[in-house]
Amino acid sequence: MKKIRLTKEFYFESGHALYGYDGKCKNIHGHSYKLAVTVLGEPNSEVGHFKLGMVIDFGDLKKIVKAEIVDIFDHATIFNNNTPHKELAKTLADKGQRVILVNYQPTSEMMLLDFAERIKAKLPKEVALHSLKLHETGTSYAEWYAEDQE
Repeated sequence: MKKIRLTKEFYFESGHALYGYDGKCKNIHGHSYKLAVTVLGEPNSEVGHFKLGMVIDFGDLKKIVKAEIVDIFDHATIFNNNTPHKELAKTLADKGQRVILVNYQPTSEMMLLDFAERIKAKLPKEVALHSLKLHETGTSYAEWYAEDQE
């Protein structure tokens, strides 16, 4: 088996607040996120197949990540479902703002765990999610690796 890793990068803007945090990030603030999605698989070897030589078409990977992550989280404000900001979240949503309530603290680490599950569920069976890298700032990022999850 000859395996290849493919990576595609995505960008989105989101705001969040860290409920219970003891620093500045307890306040609502935003980030310009950069998400690198790496998949692993064997290039298609079926002669005559329109995707000969591809692990996955970059366009297909883009459709998955765009639908499961970017279209949902871009320009949204993310709150922990247990936050005291719930009233604010409801007010924002009632005024047409995009608000997401999640069952976790919306840190880069926890967002990656969520993103991994969303992406894995949509990949073709012959393609595995290898890793994710989420830059919260230009110098700070979190990483998720499939091999670490075992």
